[in-house]
Amino acid sequence: MTRLAVPLEEASEISLFGSKATGLGEAARAGISLPPGVALSGDLVDAVASGDEEASKQVGELVRSLSCPLAVRSSAVDEDGAEASFAGQHITLLNVPTPEDVESAVKEVWWSANSDSAITYRQRVGLFTRPSVGVVVQSLLDPDVAGVMFTKNPITGADERMIEASWGLGEAVVAGQVIPDNFRLTRSGEVLERRPGRKDVAVRRAPEGGTIEDPVAPELVEKLCLDDGQLAEMSRLADRCEEVYGPGRDIEFAFADGRLYLLQCRAVTRAGATGPAKPESPPTPAESIQQVDLFGGLSKREAAKVAALLKERRFARGETVVKEGSGGSAFYLIVSGRATVFVAGKQRATLGPGDYFGEISLIDEGERSATVTADTDLVCDGLTYWDFRPLVQSNAMLGWKLLQSLARKLRRNEQELAAEREGRS
Repeated sequence: MTRLAVPLEEASEISLFGSKATGLGEAARAGISLPPGVALSGDLVDAVASGDEEASKQVGELVRSLSCPLAVRSSAVDEDGAEASFAGQHITLLNVPTPEDVESAVKEVWWSANSDSAITYRQRVGLFTRPSVGVVVQSLLDPDVAGVMFTKNPITGADERMIEASWGLGEAVVAGQVIPDNFRLTRSGEVLERRPGRKDVAVRRAPEGGTIEDPVAPELVEKLCLDDGQLAEMSRLADRCEEVYGPGRDIEFAFADGRLYLLQCRAVTRAGATGPAKPESPPTPAESIQQVDLFGGLSKREAAKVAALLKERRFARGETVVKEGSGGSAFYLIVSGRATVFVAGKQRATLGPGDYFGEISLIDEGERSATVTADTDLVCDGLTYWDFRPLVQSNAMLGWKLLQSLARKLRRNEQELAAEREGRS
């Protein structure tokens, strides 16, 4: 297992660090200005998500070289190709206050790549494989203006630059929180159009971490946020990115302290909360695993092997944990908190510590059969298809016991249906 953490300029292997990290590494080596940062390999991120203390220590030591606060972004191997973009699926955490907070941020990024929405998207685009999730950690800028630029018009296909920009962090533009200013430039840099938007809020760093929506002064709401000099810099950045990466680029940028920074460059795609404490004397993970019907026939040793693959995941009160009809790859065992199960919009059950859901997703690639919503802050131990399958493939007896458990469940269901039919006759 190759667990690597390197400065961005040394990130060059997509198979290790993912496309975002290696793309930024290429920019750094080409002399394009970007915030300083580090790249974490997929194996290292997986180890951190698994609670490996040495892996977390390795990450902490490297990110201490960066000025805080930090931005923590996903960098999956297949994240940003021309055929598929995971924008909106894999999360970015902004304004992570200290190096000590990076560990929990990395875990959240890992889980976002294994969330139901990301798995549904993978199924839809034919990428139902275990995600290799690298992570990029960078110093977070405090920009005056930020946004996105396309080096080719993504709507019409015209050979022109199209820019959308707003005050503050670019998340206001990406998340659609404002109507951004819109600019169109020729390939040579001539301004074809300037269209002011309505930028009544700016996303900015919050003192305690995370971001806030800051009201924009009335005189700036409809004032253009980029001047001719800045547009000229944007044109040069577009040229340079196409030289380095090739044509048709989707660029995220920011102006901070009078300087233009590249935040991300990818191909144009073709058309937390803290949960409550655990109980004082909770069952061991292996004991909890043995309470799950699917794993009921396992020995303590076999259950311990399954339990060793569990990774902690937290959900905020009111958050949808899984959604009926979506694709999924993870099973969850509730450690603390409560959740409600809905089927076809109707409440079916309330779950608490020791309860579980989603175990069938460890075996098939079908849709979720229910929606589960967190009634309180929820702490779960999660197990993904990607971790579970190799264990079964390497252990025939374990696989046989799982098959027996499924057969017993099928037999019970058939007996219940027969009794129900007999009662109606």
